[in-house]
Amino acid sequence: MSSSIEGNKVIFTEEQEALVVKSWAVMKKNSAELGLKFFLKIFEIAPSAKKLFSFLKDSPIPLEQNPKLKPHAMTVFVMTCESAVQLRKAGKVTVKEANLKRLGATHFKYGVVDEHFEVTKFALLETIKEAVPEMWSPEMKNAWGEAYDQLVAAIKTEMKPSS
Repeated sequence: MSSSIEGNKVIFTEEQEALVVKSWAVMKKNSAELGLKFFLKIFEIAPSAKKLFSFLKDSPIPLEQNPKLKPHAMTVFVMTCESAVQLRKAGKVTVKEANLKRLGATHFKYGVVDEHFEVTKFALLETIKEAVPEMWSPEMKNAWGEAYDQLVAAIKTEMKPSS
């Protein structure tokens, strides 16, 4: 069953929530490694995405050794997963309003477009699939995909020049 949006409320089913919660519980302890893997996948699919990160742009350091990439990647991965876990309880994306505004403004400033979000979604799903292969299923893929789409929709509503 796919989720739908009633008014502005997300219908994220109990089953979807259970799949996301269960897989996140397993992944959480490896979130630094998984976050890095997630970002390396993004750059593998879309090498030009490196230009969107000031700390990677002119760096001669191999990506996986860049001291700023791992913490950044972990932050993004954890925020994405925590937001997914909270989605049903809250009925909406739970990233703090101020953070959403900042995320929206930053993504806007660096010229992030729909294709970037699509690549990121693909990389996220691949990372989760590799992290919990024994749990992976079409239902789990849909649950994470839906949670990610909701987060992106929330970020996109804030994608404008910072005031």
